[in-house]
Amino acid sequence: MPSTLLFVGLIAAAAFTLWWSLHPNGLPAGIVAGNGRIEATEIDIATKTPGRIVEILAREGDFVSAGSILAKMDTQVLEAQRTEARAKVRQAENAYQAAKAIVAQRKSEQTAAQAVVAQRRAELDAATKRLRRSERLVGEGATPQQEVDDNQARVLGMQAAISTAIAQVAAASAGIEAAAAQLIEAQSTIEAYKATVVRLDADIEDSLLKAPRDGRIQYRVAEPGEVLDAGGRVLNMVDLSDVYMTFFLPTEAAGKVAIGSDVRLIFDALPGYVIPAKASFVASVAQFTPKTVETESERQKLMFRVRARIDPGLLKKHIEQVKTGVPGMAYVKLDTVQPWPPELEVKLPQ
Repeated sequence: MPSTLLFVGLIAAAAFTLWWSLHPNGLPAGIVAGNGRIEATEIDIATKTPGRIVEILAREGDFVSAGSILAKMDTQVLEAQRTEARAKVRQAENAYQAAKAIVAQRKSEQTAAQAVVAQRRAELDAATKRLRRSERLVGEGATPQQEVDDNQARVLGMQAAISTAIAQVAAASAGIEAAAAQLIEAQSTIEAYKATVVRLDADIEDSLLKAPRDGRIQYRVAEPGEVLDAGGRVLNMVDLSDVYMTFFLPTEAAGKVAIGSDVRLIFDALPGYVIPAKASFVASVAQFTPKTVETESERQKLMFRVRARIDPGLLKKHIEQVKTGVPGMAYVKLDTVQPWPPELEVKLPQ
């Protein structure tokens, strides 16, 4: 029994010594402290479109770099749709070329009809002159009336021929407009099917689930063979370039913390090290509020959330040691002139 009491006493003494080293009694003026936990931005690796998981390449705890493939989705249906869309692009391109040829043909027909109009007008001019000569000669008795009648009939025929030729020009013009409309439609169809190919290419590319940034895989949510809806979660990872500690300070202290204020972090798991950080967020609304706030002493009970962010460059150097959920203490220096006490000078792992 005495030995048991001695052992318990030694444990209590060691715990008290550790607590004393982590929580120096009587912090210097201008330095406040709060306890919290290490956190990091969490990212869900999820599907963009419904489908079956073919393979998951990342395991829980793996460090992954931005752009690395973490999982693969089944793309057979998407690839078949892309093949079909590409075939429709070729079909639309053929229709475009056919419409283009029709436009050229209609323009040739228009040119020919315009030439006929010119020819008929020339013939009408000649026939009109012949009619005038015959009318003059018949008045002089030098030619019979029949020739005048024939020439007049010829003029009327030429006028009718011109009207017909002009109508053919109009028909050719209308044919050009119709063919041009078909050409535009064919071009639009090509663009639509090409856009479908681009969309399917993007869907197939998105079927390779990639890490959006450097980080560590926390856990797998799904397994190969499962069929997921759009937005179905496959993996969860933490962004180890955005690590911070969230802690709470009372009203008086929180009101003096500025964004960018120096912070020192000491983790329970690494009591021998002091990690530098910067205040990156101070809540504008109290997290713990009494039911009624009537006196100054009650207002002092209000606690505000503060976040201290660790430098990403420092995190990158020690990324293997970064762990989320680790509890610790945060010390904030409110007075920029006052130096840090020796126990809070920066001390980093080698």
